[in-house]
Amino acid sequence: MDKIMNLPEHADKALDWMWAVLPNLVIALVLVFVGTYIIRFINKMVHKFFVKKDYDLALESFLQSFISIALKMILFVLVITQLGVQTTSLVAVLASAGLAVGLALQGSLANFAGGVLILLFKPFKIGDWISAQSVDGTVMEISIFTTKVSTFGNQIAVIPNGQLSNNTIINYNALDTRRDKIDVGIGYGSNIKQAKEILLAVCTEYETILKEPAPEVYVGELAASSVNLTLRFWANNPDFWAAHFHVMEEIKYRFDAAGIEIPFPQRVVTQLKN
Repeated sequence: MDKIMNLPEHADKALDWMWAVLPNLVIALVLVFVGTYIIRFINKMVHKFFVKKDYDLALESFLQSFISIALKMILFVLVITQLGVQTTSLVAVLASAGLAVGLALQGSLANFAGGVLILLFKPFKIGDWISAQSVDGTVMEISIFTTKVSTFGNQIAVIPNGQLSNNTIINYNALDTRRDKIDVGIGYGSNIKQAKEILLAVCTEYETILKEPAPEVYVGELAASSVNLTLRFWANNPDFWAAHFHVMEEIKYRFDAAGIEIPFPQRVVTQLKN
C-alpha cells in the first residue's frame, strides 16, 4: 500500500530527472547530426582540394579514411561528455580500452603503418599493375588499412597494407618500357641461322616493338630434343601484351612457311605380334 501511495512521488522524480536529462540528450543528438554533416563536408572539401591540385589519388583516399576515423572519434567523445560522463573518467576508460584494443589489434596497427610507408615510399600508385601476395592486378584504392586490387578476371582482391609493405612487390608500370623474353625450340635438323633471321624479322617489322634497344636472338640451350632459341625485345608498357601475342603467332606462321620444325613430345605405340 505504501508503494502505491508513493507512486506519484516516484513519477514526479522520474519526470524531474527526464526534464534534467532531456536538454543534454537533445544537444547530444544535435551534435551527432551536425558533427556527421561537418565530417562529410570536410571529406568533400578534401576531395575538391585533391582534384584541383592533381595530387596522387592514393594519398587522397588514405587521408579521407584517416580524417573520417579521427573526426568520428572526436565526435564520440563530445557526445559522451555531453551526456554527463566525466572527462577524467572517460580518459581513464579510453586509456585502458586503448591499451586492450592496441594489444588485440596489433595487425591493424601494422596495416596502418604499412599504409603510411606505401604513401611515403610510393612502390606503386593507383592505376599501376602490380604482382604481390600471389595477386596480379590493377591498384584501385589505397585506404588506411588495406589496398584494393582489380584482378585480370575483374575480381576485387583486398590486401592488408602491412603485408604489402613487408613483402616483395612487382610494379609492371613503374618504368615506361618493358622487355619480353620468348623461348622457341627448333629441331636439330633445322637451320639455326634462318630461324634467327625470321625471329628478328618478326620484331623488326612490327611497329610497336622498339628498335632501340634492338631485338636480339641467341641459342639459349641445346636440349634433349630441340635447340632452344631465346628472343628478347623491348616495347612500351601499353603495347607490351599486343606485341607479345603478335610475335608468338607470327613465329608459328613463318616457321611453318619456312619448313622449320618446332619439336613437340610424341609417343609412338608399336603393337607386337605373337
